[in-house]
Amino acid sequence: MSERSTPPDAREPEEIVWQGRFVTAKKRGRWEYAGRARGIRAAVIIAVDGDHAILVSQYRVPLGRWSLELPAGLVGDEDGREDEAVEDAALRELEEETGYRAGRMERLLDLYASPGMLSESFILLRAHDLKKVSVGGGTESENITVHRIPLSTLRSFVEEWQRMGNAVDAKVAILLGSQLWKDHG
Repeated sequence: MSERSTPPDAREPEEIVWQGRFVTAKKRGRWEYAGRARGIRAAVIIAVDGDHAILVSQYRVPLGRWSLELPAGLVGDEDGREDEAVEDAALRELEEETGYRAGRMERLLDLYASPGMLSESFILLRAHDLKKVSVGGGTESENITVHRIPLSTLRSFVEEWQRMGNAVDAKVAILLGSQLWKDHG
C-alpha cells in the first residue's frame, strides 16, 4: 500500500487543551479532537449464546437517553490494573455486565470509533463457550440491562428500540452484518 504525503497539520505538536480522569481534549494544527486519558483503551465483546446475541443497554448522559450496545469496558482503568491484559478485561467486563462467563476470548481487530473526531480506539473480541453465572447488570455505579435477543429477530428488535426514542451504538451493526443490506420483508 502506498503512503500519501503527510498533511501539514500532522506535523504540528499535539496540545492538550483539557484533561479529565477519562477524557482528554486535544488540538493539533487546525484539528480539535478528543481521546481517552492515560492511553486507556476499551474492550468490546461480541457475545453470541447459541442463536442469541447478548446485548446491554444503559443510560448514556452524553446522549441524554438509553443506548443499546455490545458489552464493553475499559482496559487498565483501575488502580493496580494498569497493565491488565485486554482478554482479562474483556472476561471481567462481560461477566460484570451480562452475567455470562466466557471460556475464552478471541481478539479480532483493533478499531477506531470515529477517527475524524476521536483518537479513541477499541479492541473487538469474540467470547466463546458462554455460561450464564449471574444476572449481570454491572457494578453498583452502573444501571445495565441485559438483552438476550434471537439473531433471527435482532434487526426488528433494534428498529423497535430506535422507534421508542433510544440510541443504538454503531458497533451493534457488527452483529447485524448483511441484514442491513437485505430488503426488510
